[in-house]
Amino acid sequence: MTRAARDRAVYYIEEPIFGDHHDRLHCRREGGVMVCTPHIRSGLSSRESQARTAGLLRELVTAEGLLEYDLWVYTPMELPVTAGLTPRVTVYDCMDELANFKGAPPELRQREAELFARAGVVFTGGQRLYEAKAERHPNVHPFASSVEVSHFEQARRGLPDPADQAGLARPRLGFYGVIDERFDTALIAKVARRRPEWQFVLIGPVVKIDPAELPRAANIHYLGMKGYADLPAYLAHWDVALLPFARNEATEFISPTKTPEYLAAGVPVVSTGIRDVVRPYGDLGLARIVDSPDAFETACQAALDEAGTAAAQQRQQQADRYLSRLSWDRTWAGMAQLIEDAAPTGLHAPAPASAALLTGSDD
Repeated sequence: MTRAARDRAVYYIEEPIFGDHHDRLHCRREGGVMVCTPHIRSGLSSRESQARTAGLLRELVTAEGLLEYDLWVYTPMELPVTAGLTPRVTVYDCMDELANFKGAPPELRQREAELFARAGVVFTGGQRLYEAKAERHPNVHPFASSVEVSHFEQARRGLPDPADQAGLARPRLGFYGVIDERFDTALIAKVARRRPEWQFVLIGPVVKIDPAELPRAANIHYLGMKGYADLPAYLAHWDVALLPFARNEATEFISPTKTPEYLAAGVPVVSTGIRDVVRPYGDLGLARIVDSPDAFETACQAALDEAGTAAAQQRQQQADRYLSRLSWDRTWAGMAQLIEDAAPTGLHAPAPASAALLTGSDD
């Protein structure tokens, strides 16, 4: 959205904070984007709190004088907070098949149907998700995960090893991201047990699974959540980057954004058979794709053995050529044109939007 903010006002609406206070919207500017956090009185039902948030958004639109704006929605569950808004174009940015996630609200599918009916254009986070949504709307477009190459390639330039990782032996096999029902804990446990000399570095919050059920061993290290700015330093001292996703309903449609990030950092990638990793990264030979603990272990060893060789250099050069097509500038340019194409036309059509209002979460 920082790209969008270069030529229009962008308001990003965060999830509300509840407490003993009057309803209000606190806004601050970050990276050219106006980030707005609703503060809602606690003790209300979900329906009541969403209705109050909707009122705050209507007040924001009026106070800012937003005559023509586009509405960008990440999750159907936030549809009620858009009540009363009259955007030029509604964009549904569908990043996951949320209905397949553990604990998904029962009303999610119905709200998604409503969102499809309102949307002028739909973006999907990858090809597999596009295939699932293409028949539900006449204007659906897939966008592969983009990457800030300049940010992640800092890992190739000898950044200092972070303090909570520096004392770990090598080789290090790392993962960052949410650790939830999509993460194959049994796979990590099995390979870590077989290869006690390998250090498994796992970065990210534990969500929707009991921490007591996580695999524990002397060579498995949970370092917690890290900021985006800190990731290159961790990657700089990994020997293999992992995508150890389980094969289940929750992973059927995922398109891991970390795949191109790992590659931009110059770290070899080993992944389970997630469709949007197989295509294109596995097909291009940029990631090693496996389907069992035995194959996972073998692929990791192959990546370690290849380090520093001409083959590794050639693989990285091929990755760099592919990543040059995945810049956020290029992605936003494509999205912006599709939004304009979806706008009403004719004598009484609204003027081009001068603002974008984003609701929901893109986690």
